[in-house]
Amino acid sequence: SLPAKLINGGIAGLIGVTCVFPIDLAKTRLQNQQNGQRMYTSMSDCLIKTIRSEGYFGMYRGAAVNLTLVTPEKAIKLAANDFFRHHLSKDGKKLTLLREMLAGCGAGTCQVIVTTPMEMLKIQLQDAGRIAAQKKLMAAQAQLSSSSAARAAEPAVETRPTATQITRELLRSKGIAGLYKGLGATLLRDVPFSIVYFPLFANLNKLGQKDPNVKAPFYVSFLSGCVAGSTAAVAVNPCDVIKTRLQSLQRGVNEDTYSGILDCTKKIWQKEGPMAFLKGAYCRALVIAPLFGIAQVVYFIGIAEFLLDMLPKHRA
Repeated sequence: SLPAKLINGGIAGLIGVTCVFPIDLAKTRLQNQQNGQRMYTSMSDCLIKTIRSEGYFGMYRGAAVNLTLVTPEKAIKLAANDFFRHHLSKDGKKLTLLREMLAGCGAGTCQVIVTTPMEMLKIQLQDAGRIAAQKKLMAAQAQLSSSSAARAAEPAVETRPTATQITRELLRSKGIAGLYKGLGATLLRDVPFSIVYFPLFANLNKLGQKDPNVKAPFYVSFLSGCVAGSTAAVAVNPCDVIKTRLQSLQRGVNEDTYSGILDCTKKIWQKEGPMAFLKGAYCRALVIAPLFGIAQVVYFIGIAEFLLDMLPKHRA
């Protein structure tokens, strides 16, 4: 049932995000740093420096936004894929690969309704620590050169805005369109991701089914979700880099700004080289693999069906 699908998707998203959010924070910061302004050399270096400067909970900056919005996002994505698969199947026959890809395309298109503002707010909160650390580093370097330069370069006390403050400011200055900055880049990432992920997961999961009418074991669904998720994540990572850069409202010192997808692509290619499009790829794979592995296990086990079935019995 649709309510069960939505509940399953929501529970799956909450569990998955809680487990992998620090890695997602490292991915955002690695993708946003540009040549000449590198604060972190790797995922582990980023996490260690984050803990030292911001404490353990610094790794979860922006998690509240994700935990609030990931439920409708994952619910829409998983339920929409099932919806399109159902309507694209003919008389219950096996879907062709093309129809599976079309179903994934529909799911990816639907989810950006929630994904774009969620990513927009999350990125601002995740990247705030990197920008603050960069300012402190530049102030320290200036202090070494001269005390007067240090006073001139030393930033004011850093005040990091909350998600509510960012939302209010965007709505006040740009209206609802402000929350959908980077919509095109989000579509460019999420639609191809779903086109790759859902058919690949479905076919890998079928390999573990002894009987077409019986669900695959939970570990098969988990491994299928991990493999399909990491493969799709790496495949669309260049789009994710572009999306992250476009959605960042604040820049570090001497970092480029971008007017759109083509301008962002051109500047990254010319100034940082083609390998820059793979920044954070392994972090993204590490985030997506368990996230979708957990999501698919919860979704296929059907926790919601169990809870909904228990309600009438409890009332009785």
